[in-house]
Amino acid sequence: MTPSPSGESSLNLDPNVAAALSYVCGMLSGIAFLILEKQNRYVRFHAMQSTITFVLVLIADLLLMGLGVIGFVLAVPFIIAVVVLWVFLMFKAMNGVPYKLPYVGEWAEQQVR
Repeated sequence: MTPSPSGESSLNLDPNVAAALSYVCGMLSGIAFLILEKQNRYVRFHAMQSTITFVLVLIADLLLMGLGVIGFVLAVPFIIAVVVLWVFLMFKAMNGVPYKLPYVGEWAEQQVR
C-alpha cells in the first residue's frame, strides 16, 4: 500500500512539498531526502522512486551514448520523455498523489517499508 501524505516530515516541510522536492535534482535530491527524512513514508517513497528512476535514466542515457549516431538521434526523444516524466512526478507528489511508476514504484515501496 502506497504511503499517504499525512503525518509530519522530520524536515519541517509540508510532506507534499518535500516529496516534490525529492525529484527536483533527480537522483541527487532523491538521495538527499532519503538521508534527511527519517519519519514520513510518503516523502521517503517519492525520494526512493526518484533515486531509482533517475539512476535508470542515467544508465539508459549512457547506453544511448554508446550507440554513436543512432544513440544521438534516439537521445532527443528520450530526453523529452524524461523531462515530461520528471514534471509529471513532481506534479503528482506536490498534489499529494502517491503515484507509483510500474516496477520502479513497487521496488521503491518495498525499500521504504
